[in-house]
Amino acid sequence: MKLFSRVEETDQYIVALDIGTVYTKALIAKLIDDKLRVVGVGRARQETGNMFGGAIADITGVVKNCEVALAKAEDQAGVQAKKVVIGIAGEFVKGITSTIRYKRPNPDHQLSEAEMQLIIDKVQERAATKAQKQIAFETGNPDVEVKLVNAAIVSIHIDGYKVSNPIGFQGKDVAIQIYTAFAPMVHIGALERTATELNLELVAVAAEPFAVARAVLGTDESPNYTAILCDVGGGSTDIAVVNDGGVEGTKCFGVAGRSFTKTISGDLSIGYEAAEKLKLNIDGGKIKPNVLRTVNESIDNTLDVWISGVQLALSEFDAIDHLPNKFLLCGGGSSLGALVDRLETSSWYKDLPFSRRPIIKHVRPSDVSGIEDETGEITDHTLITALGLLRVGYDTMESVTGTKETFRDKIDRVLRI
Repeated sequence: MKLFSRVEETDQYIVALDIGTVYTKALIAKLIDDKLRVVGVGRARQETGNMFGGAIADITGVVKNCEVALAKAEDQAGVQAKKVVIGIAGEFVKGITSTIRYKRPNPDHQLSEAEMQLIIDKVQERAATKAQKQIAFETGNPDVEVKLVNAAIVSIHIDGYKVSNPIGFQGKDVAIQIYTAFAPMVHIGALERTATELNLELVAVAAEPFAVARAVLGTDESPNYTAILCDVGGGSTDIAVVNDGGVEGTKCFGVAGRSFTKTISGDLSIGYEAAEKLKLNIDGGKIKPNVLRTVNESIDNTLDVWISGVQLALSEFDAIDHLPNKFLLCGGGSSLGALVDRLETSSWYKDLPFSRRPIIKHVRPSDVSGIEDETGEITDHTLITALGLLRVGYDTMESVTGTKETFRDKIDRVLRI
């Protein structure tokens, strides 16, 4: 039970819930003009059995954990928000960029919004079929149901000419690329139930790699931003490739922070919590040399597997001539110094289409545009995903109200229907 009353209207507030394998993170932000201001931050550590592979395994346990994180954020903000956006991650969240080429029967006529919607419907139908087949194959369940989570336009070309707003253009060949993220209904249903149990209105569910991309892209409608974004969580690693401001696609694999801890636990025959403590203190100089040697070997072995996952994920972006040379990390799992060192010093990138060695950096809160932190608690890369969820929530709410609606806003609204 909350110990305070609402001190002001809460419609202008939104909650982001990043329900991770190791921690749940809650941010409360206030919408002021075209900016979000974070006024409350809360964290709570997950019980081991609450999550599996980035997805909810125990709804009751996750709800209790979210209540703790929310209470901390609400105490700091002095308000209880009503609306929430929740992140979804894991290997069964499929982010696909699909391209469809549409030959217009009347190329002399100006392209209308109704015609654009027809094209978009075809792209989404194709993407949904592809995602359903992929998830069915991986789960062994041919009857698995999937649901659209996020969608965004990557690019539009008319007769080979790139346009940002196709309405009113003439031409015969329309090529449109749309990023779509799908997830199994069972995972979506668990998040919807979580929001209901928390007495929150679910504004949006966001694929977390897409949310990270929205965080760094911010409010610019047509940026030239190009980067690989790598969110290393506790249960999964999510990768998004952004090219010229568009999300080319997202990939996920189940090797992340908890994998390192489990390997240390097995190699040293110690409990999970003791292994986690060793991992977090590896650079502190307080571990006995013989133990430190085993811990380092365990981390190196797991890094071999993790790097292979990164290589495999990036190799699947075969439609891109050159991968971006900027490789940006976020998430608690990316705090491991050995992980950053391996990316910076090894030759992992040489069999991939990089033009040169990628630059490895962490995403900083200052890299996130349009969101200001009034708490002073957002100081590193571990809350970037939650900031991205706030951005997705803001996008959704703005498209609903229709405030300052641009062509992209209209298309985004169509994509959500």
